[in-house]
Amino acid sequence: MKAIQLFSYGDPLESLRYVDLPEPGAPGDDEVLIKVEFSPINVSDLLLARGMYAAKPNLPSVIGNEGAGRVLAIGKDVRSVNVGDQVLIPHGTFVWAEKVIARAEDVFIVPTGVEPQQASMLSINPPTAGLLLTEFVELKAGDWIVQNSANSGVGRAVIAIAKSMGVNTINIVRRSELVNELKSLGANLVVVASSSVVDEIKQEIGDVPVLLGLDGVSGAATATLSEILTWQGKILCYAAPTREPIAVNPLTMVAKHVSVHPFYMYYPEYLSKLPEWIARAAALIAGGQLHAPVAATYPPSELTAALNHALQGGKVLLDFTPLP
Repeated sequence: MKAIQLFSYGDPLESLRYVDLPEPGAPGDDEVLIKVEFSPINVSDLLLARGMYAAKPNLPSVIGNEGAGRVLAIGKDVRSVNVGDQVLIPHGTFVWAEKVIARAEDVFIVPTGVEPQQASMLSINPPTAGLLLTEFVELKAGDWIVQNSANSGVGRAVIAIAKSMGVNTINIVRRSELVNELKSLGANLVVVASSSVVDEIKQEIGDVPVLLGLDGVSGAATATLSEILTWQGKILCYAAPTREPIAVNPLTMVAKHVSVHPFYMYYPEYLSKLPEWIARAAALIAGGQLHAPVAATYPPSELTAALNHALQGGKVLLDFTPLP
């Protein structure tokens, strides 16, 4: 079968290869065999390829942290999954291959109304957004939160989930053309990052409390969140594409009692909560309230083009469906 393997840690364009591998064989008694359909190239995949991610498999290894497909076969003891079910490939099963085997108890059956491309992006960004909104601050309908990286997959999921909770969102973006687009998704306030963005936000919302700031950028962008937050506000750092240390004015932290917290969806305390958030996000997708835009799809044979596109920005999916 065809697959993508990582042969060394470093530049993904040099270390990832499109290869032939043996078929995985029949599933074990409590396992399922899945035909992969789509899998995104996520930032976490590129970090893993560079040796900068929490997981470091022995090489060479198939990688790919997220995807969806159809069940081809089930083990004799499996009762929860049927052949033909559309499922998410569970965390811990690397997905960039035509076929993979996973434990039946770990797969999530995708509900009707979620098409395959959207399903392939369901198991990381949406549950991250849900946990960010619920695990640190007890938000009520009418409350306000602020986020940077609002156009990212997590940011868009935050907008949709917050709207379903009745929570208002302040969204900081870097391009003006995103303002109306994110407002159409349910964002309450969208502003372009600038030296005056804090004043602009305060003019719009007045003195309402903002207790939660979601940081998907790091660097100076973290300091901006701290200036927007009110007394005892919390900043959650969940991504750092700039790879810059977070910058927060200590006087602001002291004056407002602002605190900074790390977030990683696979911390042990969150694992049992992931299925619930995946299910809630799937319902939002099926209802048309959540949609992740796809910049392009590529067959895995066009790996170099797919990686170059992903490195330039935009959600790129690997499309395994045409493969025999």
